[in-house]
Amino acid sequence: MTARFWDRAIILADMNAFFAAIEQQDNPEYRGRPVAITNGLRGTCIITCSYEARRFGIRTGTRLPKALVLCPDLVRLPARPHRYAEVSSRIMAALAAEITPDIEIYSVDEAYLDVTRCQRLHGDPETIARQVKQVIFSTSGLLCSVGVSGDMTTAKFAAKQQKPDGLTVIPPWQAAARLRDVPVTELCGIARGIGGFLEQHGVRTCGDMKKLPISVLGRRFGNPGRRIWHMCQGSDPTRLAREVPAPKSLGHGQVLPPATRARELLLTRLLHMSTKVGARMRRHDLEASRFFIGLRADLGWLGGKPRLPLPTADGGAIFTLCRRVLDTCWDGEGLHQVQVTALDPRPTSQQLELFAPAGDRRHALNSAADRVNERFGSLALAPARLLGRSEMPDVIAPAWKPTGHRRTV
Repeated sequence: MTARFWDRAIILADMNAFFAAIEQQDNPEYRGRPVAITNGLRGTCIITCSYEARRFGIRTGTRLPKALVLCPDLVRLPARPHRYAEVSSRIMAALAAEITPDIEIYSVDEAYLDVTRCQRLHGDPETIARQVKQVIFSTSGLLCSVGVSGDMTTAKFAAKQQKPDGLTVIPPWQAAARLRDVPVTELCGIARGIGGFLEQHGVRTCGDMKKLPISVLGRRFGNPGRRIWHMCQGSDPTRLAREVPAPKSLGHGQVLPPATRARELLLTRLLHMSTKVGARMRRHDLEASRFFIGLRADLGWLGGKPRLPLPTADGGAIFTLCRRVLDTCWDGEGLHQVQVTALDPRPTSQQLELFAPAGDRRHALNSAADRVNERFGSLALAPARLLGRSEMPDVIAPAWKPTGHRRTV
């Protein structure tokens, strides 16, 4: 591999079976054994599993009963999202401090690093990639796979080529040739819908994209379509997003036991989500007046987007909307998921509302509860209905970040 410096160098660090690897590290008796992580002890869908389990054909999304048929000795463990977030935060901080501050934390177990400006300090991109692996291992004791290329999409593709503990380098001047025979749907961001559109136009592999004018994708998908055209050429122009933009929405959802019809259980779950949304908004000095209250049934989402007369960050007020939606939109059919989302979060007003209810104590009560929960743990102080929430484990949001409004489980 040549040691020449690159005009642009992107590294993707992808942790290997991150949740399962942490459990094996924290519990030496599970090392070398097939381990599967589920969302709580009652969860039946596998979130992730160790590579020992994957050898039996178990994958993310496999149902636990099927997994136990494939591997009777499977070790099933409930997820510990706060532990995973803590380890991830340490890894990301170490990468920013020891490699480069030009980092985009893509998810709890993935990060992009733009090392273009670090080459004179740390060496060529392959050398830096090896340093990335060493920093992660010395910080956490965990292994990762690393992809290196001249753009974000090709770097992510490269990281998938050797797992676990892999390192794949695709120099930018070789990217187009390396991707030529790769199906377009193997690239991040090209799902079945876009893949079907491309197939209708004779594009199945990245090399086929040269036959399709970029204007066709531009007319159909706008700028994202133009980006896809470049992605398939190994020249994705997207830059790392170091800053997290202000939230356009902010919400929490929870998967229910299949075909849940118990009204009291639904109310408890909706109160749980309302309480979390309210606390999260208060933590970041936000409030909202319009919310999405969703109930997912067999044929799709039920619910609505009710509005409060005044913006709020009070979980009780949000729960009132949830009750209203449940009463008007649900006829007793089996539900599989609930969702509560603030649709228009905005900075909290510093001016008192003229028509706010007189003697309203909610703000003082919420502030006191927030201080207690910050010291003793999430929902240590909570509405009485949530006393049975032990069966409702927290999860890490897909867009998790170690700081700001996306630092949430």
